[in-house]
Amino acid sequence: MITEFAAAKINLALHVTGKRDDGYHLLDSAVMFASDAGDVLDVSFADETSLTVSGPFSQGLETDAGNLVLKAFAALHSRYPDEVRPCSMNLHKALPVASGIGGGSADAAAALRAIVRLNGLAVDEPTLAGLALQLGADVPVCIASNACRMRGIGEIIDAWPHAPSLHAVLVNPLIGVSTAGIFRHLGLVPGNRTDTGIKGGFDDVNTTDASFAWLQTCRNDLEPAACHLEPVISDVLHAVGQLAGCRLSRMSGSGATCFGLFEDADGAAMAAAELARQHPKWWVAATALV
Repeated sequence: MITEFAAAKINLALHVTGKRDDGYHLLDSAVMFASDAGDVLDVSFADETSLTVSGPFSQGLETDAGNLVLKAFAALHSRYPDEVRPCSMNLHKALPVASGIGGGSADAAAALRAIVRLNGLAVDEPTLAGLALQLGADVPVCIASNACRMRGIGEIIDAWPHAPSLHAVLVNPLIGVSTAGIFRHLGLVPGNRTDTGIKGGFDDVNTTDASFAWLQTCRNDLEPAACHLEPVISDVLHAVGQLAGCRLSRMSGSGATCFGLFEDADGAAMAAAELARQHPKWWVAATALV
């Protein structure tokens, strides 16, 4: 059996830089991943390919061909029909669904990695990245799940080798948000391009204090729209920002998950415990970012 961890993806900054003629939005994002907040996928050979789901956020998840995990299997099997054997897969769903932290995309990336390992496939990085992009714009960045800069629709990924050591509290009020609805709220016209990309930071920010200062100059362009459509997100951002030791609070992706950044693991853990006490119906997790 092969086990793969599907780490939560955190957009520390997300600038919308335009909209392509085909309707896809162009982004510039600073991305890190949770070291211990994520889903877990187990994959083993079987007579027939199947998917089961378990865990606190498994209710209502489809296990048919529309699931991204099965789509990942189908993509690899189509590309390598004589080498990819049927397998049974169990997804332990520990991340909230439709929450702006790449859960489904991370699951698809984990499935690609697991199936490649299980079958001993020799797949080069460009081929795997191409298969990932077919599954979704956020899947390629989740393949390596390392700190990086992500641009285009998600296909341009540059390593961030000097990313700072950061600790975070992740918070979701357990509401679903419509990513398409949030992008529509931006009102961008196809063909639009803007000079609103992230300025500096990736090459010259390598200390914790410098990273906080730099990130303060950045933003998430989807945050105002999300707060307008789901006002509770504003409540989450305020609650996180009031936690002792929080240096920055922001929404990740298209929401509704928000994060607070802290200088050390102890500070993040204490803040998470306090917030969970104040809001027991919210999902709260402390994690290091990588």
